Amino acid sequence: MSFDLVLFGGTGDLAWRKLMPALFQAFRHGTLPEGGRIIGIGRDKHSHEQYRVLMKERFDKVELAKRPSAEEFARFAALLEFVPMDLSRSADYAALADSLNARGAETVVMYVATAPSLFTTVCEQLAAVGLNAPHIRVVLEKPLGHDLASNRAINQTVRRYFAENQVFRIDHYLGKPAVQNLFALRFGNALFEPLWRREHIANIQITIAEDLGVESRGGFYETTGALRDMVQNHALQLLCAIGMEPPINAHADAIRDEKLKVLRSLKPWTAHSLASDVVRGQYSKGTAGGIAVPGYREEAGVSAHSQTETFVALRTEIANWRWAGVPFYIRTGKRLAGRDARIVVNFRPTPHAIFNAPASSANKLVIHLQPKDGLELHLLAQGQADRQSRAAAALVPVQLDLDFDKRFGSERVGAYERLLLDVIGGRLNLFVRSDEQEEAWRWVEPLIQHWAADSQGPRPYAAGSWGPSASSAMIARDGHCWAEES
Repeated sequence: MSFDLVLFGGTGDLAWRKLMPALFQAFRHGTLPEGGRIIGIGRDKHSHEQYRVLMKERFDKVELAKRPSAEEFARFAALLEFVPMDLSRSADYAALADSLNARGAETVVMYVATAPSLFTTVCEQLAAVGLNAPHIRVVLEKPLGHDLASNRAINQTVRRYFAENQVFRIDHYLGKPAVQNLFALRFGNALFEPLWRREHIANIQITIAEDLGVESRGGFYETTGALRDMVQNHALQLLCAIGMEPPINAHADAIRDEKLKVLRSLKPWTAHSLASDVVRGQYSKGTAGGIAVPGYREEAGVSAHSQTETFVALRTEIANWRWAGVPFYIRTGKRLAGRDARIVVNFRPTPHAIFNAPASSANKLVIHLQPKDGLELHLLAQGQADRQSRAAAALVPVQLDLDFDKRFGSERVGAYERLLLDVIGGRLNLFVRSDEQEEAWRWVEPLIQHWAADSQGPRPYAAGSWGPSASSAMIARDGHCWAEES
């Protein structure tokens, strides 16, 4: 299948850190369709060869396993081209259209990896030169807006020129192998589904922790914050995958219909829950990996009086028959004690204890997303009996551990690699529909408004910790604790 992948922002940070390495891995694995062309778009006046040299230099900075050999890059570079463009000039789009139409690829992908303010401009200009035909797909990176109104405005403009099945709103967490296995775990096996409900589950925790600070992205983060950057998209998509009902089939709209129902079932915020069930924080100076690191307000591009949150923890519920009364806890932040993304499903204890079991001994399922990728099922088993005693041996914790990297090894497909191949193949299952996105913004908007009127600002927490102590207090009110505290 011939394809053209047009990468707006082709010299940007996302292009060389994520997209180009992912495309190269697909090329290396032999899964990138033949007859492809990858066209970088940018303001620079690069020739094709200069762009290839630039990408070769950038590849030297990616992790070792994803670096091509000289021979591999030479073959991959043959796919790369560069087109200088001013994204505000109609004539530049006309020239791009002439080039694409002359080749006549079966599929054309427009990947808009630019500042969000340019999304509508790019879509309008593409449509003006006829680059919105049915064989053309447009990929939009997050953040899609900064609140509900701006998100709706972007979606309305995009819908004016592209059909919904041409629009791929990307959330790379949905491409992670562990998230794919979450769907397989729930809907491909009979084991867990009867237990996946309020009668058997005490609480569910979603943690997306980063040990890095904002690095060189202070200016961007000042206008975004952890709520917009992580909760509105990644965390809520994970919550949907955990909480959704079984879809009628594996088609994209069947899956997205069920995710939408979860978002619509989230308990609405009240003045009481906004005060008691949400904690926002901002990291102060501390240590990370034994090295002293600055606080958020000391980072480049950050205001000395910033009120931007770098940590969010919250409690919510899905108000439906399956999940009524089960708390869902979400926690995400920067400069935390470790890099760890996981979902923990805590089951209820046995209704009647007949064994000598340790405290906090209920079963749990841990779904690791990063840096480890796999599943752990925590159980209890009979321990070793004391020969000098007639007492029965106590139960001891054991776990079944499935490490996907060890099990599947080099066969694993990275998140962006999987998603890019799905875009080229026209598969929408792992992409977010506009009504999903708007419903997620509608749910987080009361938090945005509440914080805008709150003069207290975010709670400070030391870099290298697990966030403000109020986060632990919030979950402790329900008699639970975060996974690393158990």
